[in-house]
Amino acid sequence: MEYKYEIHAHTKNTSLCGQLDAEELVKKYKESGYSGIVITDHYSPMTFHISEFFRKKKAVDHFLAGYRKAKEFETEDFSVLLGVELRFYATVNDYLIYGVSEEMLYDMPFLLSLYIKKASRLFREKGCVFIQAHPFRKFISRANPKHLDGVEVFNAKSTKEENDNALRWAEENNLKIHTSGSDCHRETGVGLGGIMTQEPIKTNEDLLKILKSGNYKLIRNQK
Repeated sequence: MEYKYEIHAHTKNTSLCGQLDAEELVKKYKESGYSGIVITDHYSPMTFHISEFFRKKKAVDHFLAGYRKAKEFETEDFSVLLGVELRFYATVNDYLIYGVSEEMLYDMPFLLSLYIKKASRLFREKGCVFIQAHPFRKFISRANPKHLDGVEVFNAKSTKEENDNALRWAEENNLKIHTSGSDCHRETGVGLGGIMTQEPIKTNEDLLKILKSGNYKLIRNQK
């Protein structure tokens, strides 16, 4: 049996650009035959109200709103896990973080001012994987590979050329973890990317094991 998992999706509960409520997002992915989803809402300057920049607990509560709402609709045959799409102050690069927990986000400093060297070190020390998202999208620059565990080599919102370049760059820099995501913000983005596995993913530990092993296939439904 094969299982399908979306690992790059946004809710309107947290992400300013999201158009699907967390409940609707989970419903759409269940209807599309997926076995689970990683909620990777934006943790970026655009996500937070100015008052939250100085109140970390309030900011993290805000960030977790979409994930927590989605988690309410988790079932025995549909997993909901927490991820992060992180963007720092005064940058346009995005990084996907897998294996993260609520406790980590409360314990760490406010992430926007850390920048990649420190943020990558903090998350990787806790066993997370740190992935550059859509690295060839316009205005984005490639990060120093030493701070990365892998690359999003298929993003459904990117062009074929951008995705091909991402795969080539990942291979040239020996970045072993290759991911695919729908980068879902609205209904038309549901089910265009993700990974297919031979075993279920129920926990962060399961997800990290699969990503590090390479025992999965990429879902690539290019528009």
